[in-house]
Amino acid sequence: MPAPQCASCHAARAALRRPRSGQALCGACFCTAFEAEVLHTVLAGRLLPPGAVVAVGASGGKDSTVLAHVLRELAPRLGVSLRLVAVDEGIGGYRDAALAAVRRQAARWDLPLTVVAYADLFGGWTMDAVARSTAGSGRSRACCTFCGVLRRRALEEGARLVGATHIVTGHNADDMAETVLMNFLRGDAGRLARGGGLGSRGEGGALPRCRPLQLASQKEVVLYAHFRRLDYFSEECVYAPEAFRGHARHLLKLLEAARPSAALDLVHSAERLALAPAARPPPPGACSRCGALASRALCQACALLDGLQRGRPRLAIGKGRGGRDEEGSSGPPPPPPSDPGSAPGPAAGGCGAACKERCE
Repeated sequence: MPAPQCASCHAARAALRRPRSGQALCGACFCTAFEAEVLHTVLAGRLLPPGAVVAVGASGGKDSTVLAHVLRELAPRLGVSLRLVAVDEGIGGYRDAALAAVRRQAARWDLPLTVVAYADLFGGWTMDAVARSTAGSGRSRACCTFCGVLRRRALEEGARLVGATHIVTGHNADDMAETVLMNFLRGDAGRLARGGGLGSRGEGGALPRCRPLQLASQKEVVLYAHFRRLDYFSEECVYAPEAFRGHARHLLKLLEAARPSAALDLVHSAERLALAPAARPPPPGACSRCGALASRALCQACALLDGLQRGRPRLAIGKGRGGRDEEGSSGPPPPPPSDPGSAPGPAAGGCGAACKERCE
């Protein structure tokens, strides 16, 4: 059976049916519609004001690659300038290849690129060093917890380094639906309440950040990359298979098989969630060590690094043994690890500054 005509241009043959609407479109019309929807998301949400200097979190993967390409196409209409900021987590055999893809993109699109490294920002700690430190402790599945927190901080530092006024990340609807499921399954009401909307306004001195692809499904992101012939890195992180997010992703696929709109339904549910006054978390303050936004004495990044330095990496954030709050410790952190096997030097491609999900 021949493909139907494109429902938009009525000239070319349709190349796909949109997962969301079932509309038959050719590749060119689909890409035009995708870009128009991202533009509407940005304008309707007032995410990027004219004149903004936008740091695009570039990982080399499909989501950040599509985001950077779309924003580059829309930049003249939005009146914004773009800077690519990549984070080198220090994952041997994985991150180097992803950063190579980012560098190719930056050169092809003529966009400035800055790379910030965990090793430079966090006293010599890389994700490989964190994995070695947690191995055999029953906490090996905590790698994505550490990486999510540290990546967020690193991206913030990189954005400040390039003089950005806003941060954008490539989270799509599937990513956000997984996050909603994870927070619900963990009973984390505070994060559920903060997970709605298209981003954050930048409380406590943090830069405003937003997710222009939040209403786009993962399938459509992949289709856009295919029709625009975008070059991206597609291998999974070596530490991802043990992540709790994988269980949420599997559950989401089962839900979508029964109800195709499940991902967007979850995203919109988070936007409308409200907590009773007694259940609302206290207003955040400032980290006593680095000054970043924090709900306890130490921010999440400082608390996790403190646990690593003391040889007591924690699987969860906040409560230690016996329910004691370990984030309230004070005093300067111990010196960085001196064992060359557990604390490699600055990773290749780092910015050298002494100064960031997938997870949120």
